[in-house]
Amino acid sequence: MPRRLDASAPDFAAAFAAVLDATRDTPEDVDAAVRAVLAAVRAEGDAAVSRFTAQFDHVALTAAEFRVSADEVAAAVAACPADLLAALDLAAKRIEAFHQRQRPADLGYTDSTGTKLAQVWRPIEAVGLYVPGGTAAYPSSVLMNALPARVAEVPRIVMVTPPQGGTINPLVLAAASRAGVTEIYRIGGAQAVAALAFGTETIQPVDKIVGPGNAYVAAAKRQVFGRVGIDSIAGPSEILVVADAANNPRWIAADLLSQAEHDPSSQSILITDNKDFAAAVEAAVDDILTTLPRAAIAGASWRDHGVVITVPSLAAAIPLIDALAPEHLELAVAEPEALARGIRNAGAIFLGRYTPEAIGDYVAGPNHVLPTMRTARHTSGLGTVDFLKRTTMVHCTPDSLAAIGPAAVRLATAEGLDAHRLSVAVRLEG
Repeated sequence: MPRRLDASAPDFAAAFAAVLDATRDTPEDVDAAVRAVLAAVRAEGDAAVSRFTAQFDHVALTAAEFRVSADEVAAAVAACPADLLAALDLAAKRIEAFHQRQRPADLGYTDSTGTKLAQVWRPIEAVGLYVPGGTAAYPSSVLMNALPARVAEVPRIVMVTPPQGGTINPLVLAAASRAGVTEIYRIGGAQAVAALAFGTETIQPVDKIVGPGNAYVAAAKRQVFGRVGIDSIAGPSEILVVADAANNPRWIAADLLSQAEHDPSSQSILITDNKDFAAAVEAAVDDILTTLPRAAIAGASWRDHGVVITVPSLAAAIPLIDALAPEHLELAVAEPEALARGIRNAGAIFLGRYTPEAIGDYVAGPNHVLPTMRTARHTSGLGTVDFLKRTTMVHCTPDSLAAIGPAAVRLATAEGLDAHRLSVAVRLEG
């Protein structure tokens, strides 16, 4: 059964603090195992990648078999049903359109001293995309990771994804072909992250790694950060639904389970101002679980990490939302925009009774790679800007250096950095 909290109860503060403090993080033994994998791949290259692929994915691959060929991609596309390709194309079109609108503009101006100042955006040269495999195939993750990189005009986009029995889901390959991926490798896990970060004889290293994965992938990304850039450390998926009693309980139950079915460590939270409605949603969850194909996963998530909170009013939910800083937030209420205006911390917000979070996973347009584990307090979801770097430019003239240089001389002197002082002063002296 999920944990039940009543915001009006005298012990609510302590109970809510326990929800915030509950950990679903990577255990220490995962970190240690990943550290060994990274070291081996860095030292041995392809041989270590092959060994770990056999050990963890139970697939025997030589280095020559890592890369998916253009012919394999074409055959995969041809094998996909036309209706699925049409759905993929609709999703791709909407995702690309949204991310095109995220492109930042360069800036440049000359200030009152005559100094020219500018900022320009340039694409990262090579990006690695991790696409999860495991218990499900995720062509949507291919689109969400690759299309912003293509919009940013990244010249080299490398995808890695774990093979299932030596093969990759055809729709995943179709998504890659439509999203501008330039290289595809059938490897996954920490060994794939290591190959992207350090390079091997077969795989050239990249400059940044993005995309979600399991605990081992998350730990690997954390450990290679600095050698390469990363988007974030993705934890288990989570959803917070704020709903009033005017909703259909079964709709809300389905929304809660939509994230619970990802992983037993996922978390689904309901906040409502009506106790009877809360009970009705819980009953609907139990009913849906009797027929859900991934009921074992979703049921474990709901049982171990699910939370139902009743509040005296919907306005009282706002500070709880900001404290939870959820990855996905649904506002299934009569006036969702008014409620959303008061919320500071959420990865993505879905407004109204007809906007289930799952629409954002596939076809809405904004990215579904979002901050988890309360990191929405300081981090945003993946976007076009994550595949760009900004560089500033300064151009002084003799007159503008004469205007601002003396202040730099004084500050350098105060900091005891005489070469700094001298590099400006010699120019002022002529």
